[in-house]
Amino acid sequence: MLFTWSCIAHAADIPLRVSPAEGIKQLVQGNERYVKEILLHPNRDQEARTRTAIAQKPFAIVLGCSDSRVPPEVLFDQGIGDLFIVRVAGNVVGPIELASIGYAALYLGASSLIVLGHQNCGAIKAVLSGDTENIEPIARLIAPAVKQAKTQAGSQIEDAVKDNVKYVVNQLEHVPLIAKFIKEKKFAVVGGYYGLATGKVELLTPVPIE
Repeated sequence: MLFTWSCIAHAADIPLRVSPAEGIKQLVQGNERYVKEILLHPNRDQEARTRTAIAQKPFAIVLGCSDSRVPPEVLFDQGIGDLFIVRVAGNVVGPIELASIGYAALYLGASSLIVLGHQNCGAIKAVLSGDTENIEPIARLIAPAVKQAKTQAGSQIEDAVKDNVKYVVNQLEHVPLIAKFIKEKKFAVVGGYYGLATGKVELLTPVPIE
């Protein structure tokens, strides 16, 4: 990998808002509400604004694509202070994204992370077609997954998006500090694929067990 975390001795010992498994469960349940159009719109009132003005304690991190059609708080039916969101075209991870994830895990008590790819991702399509002028830094991070998808049968764009998600999940799980948290059952990383037309998030990697 091109980046890593050193052990941060002075990180605050922030208690987890929920367990890693419970965090993923809440995301799944929120998405089910979204798909069925029985939204709760939680934590979006004055009380939530007042509470989170003092401090934030998000239960989960979403590493998602910047695509305008994939708003995490909406599709997971969450509110103010619930999710710490890192968005970049192609939902890739480099030093800046990793530092943001580390902040949420180390200092805010977020206990789970979902890497969220989506149907018809423009960044993935650009790499598949070789039309990557002006997006080279992102394209280089996507390239390994696209190379793998080109050897598979079926929907090339869907395969590439899903392979890219799994690739990023694997990258994160091998970051020493994340690996340590996972081993201690303080953190979980999963991958997901969002269907633009259906609104459903399909989990691509195993869900942690309590």
